[in-house]
Amino acid sequence: MLKTNKDYLIMQSVQGKIHSPIVGKNPYRVNRNGIGEILPATGGITYNVKVGDSCMGWIGDHVEPGVSIKSDNELENAALNLLACIGNEAKVISGDAKGAKGFVTGKHGGIDHVLIYFKKSDLEKMSINDTILIKSYGQGLAIEGHEDVKCMNIDPALFEKLGIHQNVEGILEIPVVTEIPAYLMGSGIGGPTAFSGDYDIMTGDPQANKEFGIDKLRFGDIVLLRDCDNTFGREYLKGSVSIGVVVHSDCVKSGHGPGITVIMSSKKAKLKGIKTEKANIADYMNV
Repeated sequence: MLKTNKDYLIMQSVQGKIHSPIVGKNPYRVNRNGIGEILPATGGITYNVKVGDSCMGWIGDHVEPGVSIKSDNELENAALNLLACIGNEAKVISGDAKGAKGFVTGKHGGIDHVLIYFKKSDLEKMSINDTILIKSYGQGLAIEGHEDVKCMNIDPALFEKLGIHQNVEGILEIPVVTEIPAYLMGSGIGGPTAFSGDYDIMTGDPQANKEFGIDKLRFGDIVLLRDCDNTFGREYLKGSVSIGVVVHSDCVKSGHGPGITVIMSSKKAKLKGIKTEKANIADYMNV
């Protein structure tokens, strides 16, 4: 097993409330063909979409599986989105579902939501504005002997379940469902940090969707991003490699698609994907 610095990481409370879907004065979402559509989108409790389900084909835009939370305080919400990591324990601390536990499945930039999985029976007891506390743990994670690999946004316990191995060449091999070329990465490029939020795989080209298996992606799938550097901000860098998790659904807007929260990145080719059909956090978290 890879040796990490997990015993020295800080576990700290962050929290937010279940955030209602919102709509502005103009309710239309203009699709990539220039046509306005009325669609469900981000926020709230999404009862029939969960981690492990397909993220494609839904009649919606940027749909977030499970529960979406946010803090009304801008600075506290920034901390929530920065410190919460995929796999972190989440606990309901108010309302009829008080005491229910789930786990973080992703972070969605722009709307600045943290996304959480709960059992369906718990979802039925929840309401908008219920408060959820997260034991944030994982930022600062590092792998001994692999200083050129930047880890982020993942709970160390989940990280250890990913089946990562070091090969004879010293390269880390990670199970992934597919590899995505840099030219398909869209909305979110140029962001100042990959330690918060996500960026999108563009899905406007049906042939590319089929060629790279994007049409079969599921919420929670682990993917490799080729020539994508996320060690600081998000940019193209030939030879760099990033690993990420699918966090939200496909989108109708140009330059958008399934969102990827990055969990590992290297400016050099120190990460290698091993194609594995069930490389999904739902499998690793036994849901």
